[in-house]
Amino acid sequence: SRAALPSTPHRPGFIPASRGRRPFCSGTLPLQQSSGDDGTMAGGSAAVYWNRESSKACDVRDGPVVKEARILALCDPKDPNNEPLYAGPLPEGAELLHVGTSLADFDKPSIAERNPNVIFVSHGGAREGLVQLLERFPSVEWVHSRSAGIDHIASPGLAASSVLLTNAKGMFSSTLGEYCMMACSYFAKDLPRLMRQKHDAKWAPYPVRELRGSTLGVVGYGDIGRASAKLAKAYGMRVLGLKRNPASFSDPHCDEVYGNDKLHDLMAESDYVLVATPLTEQTRGMISAKALSKCKPSAVIINVGRGPIIDEAALIDALQNGIIRGAGLDVTSVEPLPADSPLWKLDNVLLSPHNMDMTLTFMRESTEFFVGENLPRFVRGEQLLNPVDKAAGY
Repeated sequence: SRAALPSTPHRPGFIPASRGRRPFCSGTLPLQQSSGDDGTMAGGSAAVYWNRESSKACDVRDGPVVKEARILALCDPKDPNNEPLYAGPLPEGAELLHVGTSLADFDKPSIAERNPNVIFVSHGGAREGLVQLLERFPSVEWVHSRSAGIDHIASPGLAASSVLLTNAKGMFSSTLGEYCMMACSYFAKDLPRLMRQKHDAKWAPYPVRELRGSTLGVVGYGDIGRASAKLAKAYGMRVLGLKRNPASFSDPHCDEVYGNDKLHDLMAESDYVLVATPLTEQTRGMISAKALSKCKPSAVIINVGRGPIIDEAALIDALQNGIIRGAGLDVTSVEPLPADSPLWKLDNVLLSPHNMDMTLTFMRESTEFFVGENLPRFVRGEQLLNPVDKAAGY
């Protein structure tokens, strides 16, 4: 019961398991299944992914508990969004052993003797600490990232390990899809001009562009791309997708899918280019000066992936010299964006401080996904949702 928990919910410590939590249940609901480009599970079975829009909670999960989940939380102990994990109750068979931000917080005989087998990660600077924990506790079988992107924990050490890695894919896609359409409309209807005219009390009608009939190109057509494409189709847009392995891919919201070798074709055909690919060594600088040179002068670049995917100097040059019409940037190469960056002063740039997925509940919901969906699966020996290819980085 809650009365048996520590009086300070976020205090690191030993929290008992409980049967009281109702798990999410998705085995019979429309999850995203994929193989090939999105990876396969051990033995070749298709990977299965959570989706915030289509996956729903249920009251029970059948099946006996076959093993324990002894959890280390590599997190800020005061993070209120982790309360579902810190304060419980946790699923039957699951126990939080300790919370901390570095190896020193966990390097205790009382923890080692419990043979922890799960690590939950939500700490921004966890790359080195995670590798150290994996070396210190070889009993760890599974690592879960509260974020969808894993660039903050990716490392050769993690890639070489035998642990299963899962993430929060599908938790943040819907709001980023909404941002994508907002950014498209921002430029199509010329909102900066509207705001200037309002400020100047100036009544001056002008022609606007339609989104209907225009083309949205999605670089990295994954869960965010799919959520954006679904909304784009409602606006009457044509959707192009770019994926590493297009041959095995189909989606009702995507009119045509290209392989990575067709990036320049996608850039040339698109009126709006959504960059939603993860940051890896292969995608760093992917949107280069040459790629931008293929765009229509009326094109708009929208980045919700990671800043370094775009050559920022080349992007600024393209914006200043009319190579493209504008850019909507929720991410930048350096964050926070330095005050002397030219991006601040460009009228054709829509800037947001990497917060377009920052809904009032997004991080808590992500922790609830770990506690309510994947933990019950783990203790029952079931397939975990949202597996990540550690070497590929997504």
